[in-house]
Amino acid sequence: MVGIAQLAERLVVVQEVAGSIPVTHPNDSPFTIWSVMLELDASEFEALVVGELDLLPDDMVDGLDNIIFVVEDRPENGTLDTLGLYDGVALTERGQYGFGEMPDRIVLYREPLLAICTTLDDLHDEVHITLVHEIAHFYGIDDDRLHELGWS
Repeated sequence: MVGIAQLAERLVVVQEVAGSIPVTHPNDSPFTIWSVMLELDASEFEALVVGELDLLPDDMVDGLDNIIFVVEDRPENGTLDTLGLYDGVALTERGQYGFGEMPDRIVLYREPLLAICTTLDDLHDEVHITLVHEIAHFYGIDDDRLHELGWS
């Protein structure tokens, strides 16, 4: 099993290998750039997510247990501000956990991700960042630490 410290180190390595610093949500910027929203239907978007999952390092995904990845159009509240969600109990907070437990979920929201991207390359980058961010929550890494590492 991968420890939190090791995963945090791997997040930095993934960031360095990618050759760029992950970008933050555009709402973190005082400037708003208006552009045409990228369009992909649900099946095309899901295929892109699966492709990005396949590109993640084995060390990051091998420890994922009893978790499903889901694509939804938007969060229940309809906002475009939420790109993804980890819905479950982080490994660091689990007591007894075993057979019969409902799976944790990592949800990626298609419309918010499409809304912040102007190119397919941008979308690949944002999906990658969102997957890493939500997987980190599974391992117990909170938003403050992710922000320190540049993955918020």
